[in-house]
Amino acid sequence: MHISVLLDECLEYLNLKEDSIAIDMTLGYGGHSSSVLKRIKKGFLFAFDQDSDAIKYSEERLKKIGNNYKIIKSNFKDIKKYVDKADAILYDLGVSSPQLDTKDRGFSFHQDATLDMRMDKTSSLTAKKVVNEYSFNDLVRIFKNYGEEKYAMSIARKIEEYRKNKEIETTLELVDIIHASVPFKYSREKHPARKVFQAIRIEVNDELNVFESSLRDALDILNVGGRICVITFHSLEDRICKKVFKEVSEIDEVLKKMPVIPLDKMPDYKIIAKVLPSKEEIEANPRSRSATLRVIERIK
Repeated sequence: MHISVLLDECLEYLNLKEDSIAIDMTLGYGGHSSSVLKRIKKGFLFAFDQDSDAIKYSEERLKKIGNNYKIIKSNFKDIKKYVDKADAILYDLGVSSPQLDTKDRGFSFHQDATLDMRMDKTSSLTAKKVVNEYSFNDLVRIFKNYGEEKYAMSIARKIEEYRKNKEIETTLELVDIIHASVPFKYSREKHPARKVFQAIRIEVNDELNVFESSLRDALDILNVGGRICVITFHSLEDRICKKVFKEVSEIDEVLKKMPVIPLDKMPDYKIIAKVLPSKEEIEANPRSRSATLRVIERIK
């Protein structure tokens, strides 16, 4: 069962009106989208997703609410191909619970499955390809950069040794290799595969580059008075969001020294909020504990 994270906070900060044009960049299983659609009776919702299973499920869910929506089977980096202007844009990044829970998708390090991890099942790069074909240096790079894994070198070395004799095919096979590469104490603190699986998933789906380029396009198409809400689940995505929001909302250092700043030199955007889940939400939905919501508004 997928529970939408920070749902009430998103609905509050998106400032939805009856006639709002809204975009859900990460439709998933329709939790946020269905709540948005109920509030924009005279507006329109565009929803992006690459996952056929999620789209099929959400289609059934949304059509019970209204017909003023369009689901777009595409990566959200293509936003400008489909939408010119919007009043409310939402990103709920990370893997949805059904993707984690669907064994054969290969996202989870708790269940045995073929190494896959593709958000778009038609894409050619899989986790299996990354693990078996990437060089030692490339594995170290992604484990460090995308997983912030301190044992990146020893894990990459162990993978390299193992695959000389046999192809690494399943998630639990990879988990065993990771366990054997790190100190026992490290394994006891938190699951040692967590960061490596995150790193491989980000690489397979090019998540960070795609997110940054999409976020910049979203800012471009946002109407004055419109808002963007971004929910991130790890520091890498949050850092990108924070950096981009800061860039577009900051007043130039030189201009700050002027007694009066000309209106045309003022930033076009204003940061509205940073929100973390409440203690109650974390207790009800433990997957929300790493979530951060950032909100920005176009002011001119």
